[in-house]
Amino acid sequence: MKILLIAATEAEIAPLTEYIAHNGTVVDEGLYDIGGATISVCITGVGVVATTYALTRKLRNSYDIVIQAGVGGAFHSDIGLGDVVIVETEQFADLGAEDHDDFINIFELGLIAKDVPPFSGTYLKMADNRWLQGLALKKVRGVTVSTVSGNEKTIGRIRKAFDADVESMEGAAFHYVCLCEGVPFIQIRAISNYVEPRDKSKWQMGKAINNLNEVLKTFIDSLQ
Repeated sequence: MKILLIAATEAEIAPLTEYIAHNGTVVDEGLYDIGGATISVCITGVGVVATTYALTRKLRNSYDIVIQAGVGGAFHSDIGLGDVVIVETEQFADLGAEDHDDFINIFELGLIAKDVPPFSGTYLKMADNRWLQGLALKKVRGVTVSTVSGNEKTIGRIRKAFDADVESMEGAAFHYVCLCEGVPFIQIRAISNYVEPRDKSKWQMGKAINNLNEVLKTFIDSLQ
């Protein structure tokens, strides 16, 4: 089995890579054998452009499953800080036009029709696949931004325009590329903060990263 694991930064999956290196065999830089699986780890860099470029290059090789792991922000308090979720659908939250205080997405602008692949309606939707059986996690809707939302006006616009649960800087790019390439994929995120006016004193980054990596370890073990 060949697994591709990507993350925007090394810190988000450092505990997992240490676990894989300790319990498996280091084949090459970023490449490991553990149990019956070969795991390729790719740190893409932050944001849509970096993720798209790095992932597209990696998919020159074939993989049985591609996993994106990282932290993100939650729009609703029914998702707790430190909770780990599967992002089932994605949308680009800043791809469109501003009309004074309103946001018009690319579909409303008529630049692309709904349901044109890889979109399902206006969503980039993860296809059901057998790998999900090993993950008993809540499924949520995501939006992807180039600037993390940190003021009331921006947050209000996104809440009005999108029915989203979580926010990240890479998710939609990941879904887009994987759907275009026809490869099974799962986006797993842990919630480090709420999407609200920026106050890092409230964030729980350490808890989120720890919980994310514990889930990833269990999931990787289940795939072997």
